Amino acid sequence: MTDRRCSACQAVGLEPGFVEDAGESSRGYARWIPGPLQKGPFGGAQRMGKQRRDIAAYRCGECGHLDLYVDQGE
Repeated sequence: MTDRRCSACQAVGLEPGFVEDAGESSRGYARWIPGPLQKGPFGGAQRMGKQRRDIAAYRCGECGHLDLYVDQGE
């Protein structure tokens, strides 16, 4: 549990976790990419040359709300 507060109900002590990506050819976890979604000719997201950041997920034990945070990296 963490000292973070739930953004929905303000409860303290969110449970850390992650968001799984089970799509074809996925690495098993979701990442955040800045900028609006741009789709390529086959319908997939255009990601070439864009920065990617891991997403940390925290679940509130009181209300079940899920807060997502982007890893700030270095």
